[in-house]
Amino acid sequence: MGGIYDDELIGRLRDGAISVLPGWGMGADADVRLLTVSENATFLATDPKTDARLILRVHRPGYHTRSEIESELAWINALRAAEVVDTPKPRMRSDGSLVAEFDQEGVGRHVVAFDFMQGDEPSADDALVDGFFKLGAISARLHGHARQWARSVNFVRKSWTFDTTLGATPHWGDWRAAPGLDATGLAVLTRVCQHLDQKLVTFGMGNDRFGLIHADLRLANLLVDGDRLGVIDFDDCGFGWFGYDFAAAISFIELDPIVPALKEAWIEGYRTIAPFSDADCAMLDSFVMLRRLLLTAWIASHPETPTAREMGTGFTDGTIAMAQSYLAAEGA
Repeated sequence: MGGIYDDELIGRLRDGAISVLPGWGMGADADVRLLTVSENATFLATDPKTDARLILRVHRPGYHTRSEIESELAWINALRAAEVVDTPKPRMRSDGSLVAEFDQEGVGRHVVAFDFMQGDEPSADDALVDGFFKLGAISARLHGHARQWARSVNFVRKSWTFDTTLGATPHWGDWRAAPGLDATGLAVLTRVCQHLDQKLVTFGMGNDRFGLIHADLRLANLLVDGDRLGVIDFDDCGFGWFGYDFAAAISFIELDPIVPALKEAWIEGYRTIAPFSDADCAMLDSFVMLRRLLLTAWIASHPETPTAREMGTGFTDGTIAMAQSYLAAEGA
């Protein structure tokens, strides 16, 4: 693994994760192996005596504060208590805290632990249509809970607005740094950004369409086990448009011919739980375009990750093609 997350760093993060395991009742002899590297590094820890398993998430520094992480876990616990969604339980430490920390060469690394959840990432095939019907219903329940949940005054999470995605203060960097972006592509993406900005202003952020969302319901964060569709990784949860959760769900498969069927199934599933207006439906393609540009920025700002290395300049080319089709459909 090149870049920031090279093998040496992964080894140090693994050692750090092992160092805080006793607080979760596991010894230093636990088997700890890397699962994924994305915004964070995620490890699976297995107790050799009991075979008990924990998921350890080692946070990337400079992204979330401890208060933001604790707020994420508070929402997960509230969702679990209300039986809104199947999602792994955050594990409390022996001192009553939910977040551990270790020092990695002068940089504090936050660590959280979750119960292991059985399941497999769904594939983008015909069976996924039924999964998106279920996901639409799950999204409606998440949003319904968010609307009525009495959050603590200490609750703090990021907002996913135009300014914080593609505008002046982007959480994931500047989309203009996309690999392989030339002057022609820059002009196309600039036009689509201007159009999205105007359209989102017109759509607005009323309580009926903007609130606390998961914000990263992509296939990698769904676990299928029989009839159960589990949801994991609330690391990006924050305040955004409810329809954006559909856009996040088709991350990296936006150009697949199956997407229209997935959208129809998601809307149908959502409406079995809560209303989803025609105005909301009409915005979904715009949220998909917004999310695709945001992912383009993420790839540019996270070149050390396996996903960014795999996608490369081809992802930028796909974003430009999507933008051209989107602008034509919008008459823009």
